[in-house]
Amino acid sequence: MKNPAGKECKHYYEDFNRGRDVQECRLLRLNPDSEQWEVGDCSQCVVPDILAANGDANLVLQLEKTAGFFGFRRKLVLTAACGKHFCDVENPYTGCEQCAAERPNLEELFKGL
Repeated sequence: MKNPAGKECKHYYEDFNRGRDVQECRLLRLNPDSEQWEVGDCSQCVVPDILAANGDANLVLQLEKTAGFFGFRRKLVLTAACGKHFCDVENPYTGCEQCAAERPNLEELFKGL
């Protein structure tokens, strides 16, 4: 579904059918320590870009909204992990290095480029 920033995101949900007024980020809702989601948060979120760049089904993303000084300068903190190898992923755009090593003929593909 397209979020308010205009990007496709599978974690964004909205429902305006028959008088309902529901807009939420389900990725932030999973984290109880996070601040409350606001519509403007979608414009600074990198999750849609990561989902477009990496189609790994084992990638587990966790998003937290942290409050800054006196509630100003709130920011989104993203952590990524691999659900198959149970390790942290340093660059979520490329995914887990161990999963990439398991793919056959991947090195030959990059040699041809």
